[in-house]
This record gives sequence, C-alpha cells and structure tokens, in this order.
Amino acid sequence: MNRKFKSCLITGIVGSAGSYLAEYISKKDKKIKIYGTYRSRGYLNYIKKNYRKIKLLKVDLNNFSKIKKILKKIKPNVIFHLASSADVRKSFSQPIKFTQNNNSITINLLESVRQLKLKSLIVVCGSSEVYGNVSKKDIPIKENLIMKPASPYAVSKAFQDLISQVYFRSFNLNIIITRMFSYTNSRRKNLFQSSFANQIAKIEKGKLKRLKHGNLNSVRTIVDVEDAMAAYWMVAKKGKIGEIYNIGGNKTISVKQYLNELIKLSNKKINIILDKKLIRPKDVTLQIPNINKFKKHTKWSPKIKFKESLKKLLEDFRSRP
Repeated sequence: MNRKFKSCLITGIVGSAGSYLAEYISKKDKKIKIYGTYRSRGYLNYIKKNYRKIKLLKVDLNNFSKIKKILKKIKPNVIFHLASSADVRKSFSQPIKFTQNNNSITINLLESVRQLKLKSLIVVCGSSEVYGNVSKKDIPIKENLIMKPASPYAVSKAFQDLISQVYFRSFNLNIIITRMFSYTNSRRKNLFQSSFANQIAKIEKGKLKRLKHGNLNSVRTIVDVEDAMAAYWMVAKKGKIGEIYNIGGNKTISVKQYLNELIKLSNKKINIILDKKLIRPKDVTLQIPNINKFKKHTKWSPKIKFKESLKKLLEDFRSRP
C-alpha cells in the first residue's frame, strides 16, 4: 500500500508540529496541494515567506459551520489533525480552556467530515501523554495499554483519541490514530529538550547566567523531529485505517542525562538550578514505546542518530539572534 494524495489539510499549520509537517510534505511531494488552518499567528510569517504555494485559512475550529464550509470547498484527500492547545504544565492552571478547546475542535472536524460524507483519510495526531504513569511491568508501552492520563492536557488528548475511535467504528470514517512520543522541537521552547538548548545558547552569548530546570528524573524515548514528520507522512501513505500507532525513537534517556549530553556540547560552564515553577503537580515518569506495529506496517524507522539530533537542536538555538 502506498496511497497518493492530490491535496492535504493540516490543522494548526502555523504551530510547531504543523509548520514542520508542512515543510516536510512540501519537500517530499512537489505536486500535492497543501492547505492549512490556523487561529493564532505562530509561524504564520515563516510559512508565508518560505512556502508561498501553501493555502492558509484563518479559522477557529471551535466554529463548526466555518470548518464545515472549508472542508466542503477543498475536499482534502488527507487531513492531519495537529491543532490543539499543547502545554502540559499550563493545562494544570487552565484545565477548562484546554479540555474544552481540544475536545471541541476535534469533534467539530470529525462531524464535519461525517456530515459531508467525505472520504478523506484523517490522521489524528495524538500523544503518548494519554498513557500517564506506567508501571515497569508495562514497559515498553503497547497500544492496547489502558489510558490513564495524568494532566488536563492528556485527558483532552485521550478524548480526541477515543472520539476518533468511535467515528471510525460507528460512522466508518477513514481514521488512523497516532500516539507520538518525545521528539526534538526547537519551535516550542516549553519542552524540556528545547528549553535546555535555548538556555545553553543564551548562556554562551552571555544573556543568561544559570539554566533553570524542573523534574530531571523522568525517562523518555527521543526521536528527531525530521524522523517524527517522516513518520506522520508514512502513516498516511502506508498505515492501516482504523489502527492506533505508537511512534517514537530508539534512544531511551533520562531528562537529566539529556541535559548532561547537551552541556557536553557547550564551550561554557553551565550552572544549573531547580525552578520549582517548572515542576508539574503530576508528572509522567516512564515514556518508552513499543513501536513494532508501526514499523511493521509502514517500514518506517528512525534515521537520525541521537548525537546528530542533539547537535542540530543546539545549533538551531545558537543561530538565533
């Protein structure tokens, strides 16, 4: 199986993941027509400047009639649903905002596709956060593990995941669900990897004295952003409709070890300090996926080595003014 698409829609295209995916697809398939919805500015100017062929559509997905109108007009072959309020720590202080938004935008999208009777393939881009705190006996995490979300954000992602399962089973929508584990993302400074790299780059330039960190004990499996975007594209091309796929790398490391590896790449002495504001009320401790099903169905595997990925991340922040 190797699906071909004439058009695709990326929800949340000016967000970090959305903009990365738009870049990846633009390079991978020169003929595909790319549409993207956005609400806030994010990387809007970046996309406008570098990818002029992409059709950008300003719409709040909470507005059912507007998203339905857009879908009726463009009838995309494939939809990557990436739009979400995505900040685990912030979701603890704004639980209503996060859950209402993420739930509403997802059901509006699915219901629009259902009412319009579109045959679009929908890739629902979910999160490993839905698993919550996992015991060692359940590591590596398989897709059939019961969801136990540990944050309001994770609950909203679990809703997106579950409602998508319902729309596949009950309404026969063409849906594939992904649960992405940690990946490097220099376009979001509130993730631990990017926060560390950003602060190290600032210390090197003399703009910051100490690096602030939160919980360093959490263990994660990391994949490079390029490999993550390749995985999203591959799941659309070769994934099985109705399936749920874990996506992740093959490098397992604690947050503390990750920080130490980044510090080794610096030419300055990096002093670190715990910032209690960065500690979540409840944190996930083991995020190690079993990705065998995804690899088997799509033949995808991570290509970029961990050390190379580290250097790329740090260089990205060093290159900024």
